[in-house]
Amino acid sequence: MPLSDRDYMRAPQPGRGGRRYINYSGFNLDPVLVLIVINFVFFIATLIKSDLIYDLGVAPSLFTKRSWTIITSMFIHNGFWHLFGNMITLFFFGRAVYQLVGSNKFLLVYFVGGIAGNLLYVLLGDPLSLAVGASGAVYAIAGALVVMAPRIRVLLYFMIPMPLWVVVIVFFVIWSFIPGVAWQAHLGGLSIGLVAGYFLRRRKGYYVS
Repeated sequence: MPLSDRDYMRAPQPGRGGRRYINYSGFNLDPVLVLIVINFVFFIATLIKSDLIYDLGVAPSLFTKRSWTIITSMFIHNGFWHLFGNMITLFFFGRAVYQLVGSNKFLLVYFVGGIAGNLLYVLLGDPLSLAVGASGAVYAIAGALVVMAPRIRVLLYFMIPMPLWVVVIVFFVIWSFIPGVAWQAHLGGLSIGLVAGYFLRRRKGYYVS
């Protein structure tokens, strides 16, 4: 379950037992799948025009001149496995959060977490580096789910069962010590997710055992 932002250019659904989900009626697009499709479209675009990585990535030294990159960098990835790791994590964790709180709050956590992660990177990252990736946003979703459903157990690498909160902490620590990884974005996104999860859990529309 890689959760990584490269600064050079740079889960499971909750079980049914004991859980009650809000029923969102009517036809709605699945925001998780929409985000995944958009990320893959951007990835294909970067394969066609590689300069997009530099044009849309967030660089601390250029941020005041290219403020839009605080958002666009969330859809740019440095290589297929960087994209795949973030999207497979988003698919499992994101769908769980979406089912619990609905599309609007899910998207709010996702984008606020991603933006917060990028802002922290702008403040603390290497001024001459360039960060890309959705990891800040994905960590925000993971952090929110940890607080809302602390008893969830996941299969790490589809083999090793362990609590979700352990997985998130382990990968946060591991990736933070790998050269070329924007730990600042991870920290910013995770912090937003934990706070959001606390407030979302207090809602009366659902409970999680």
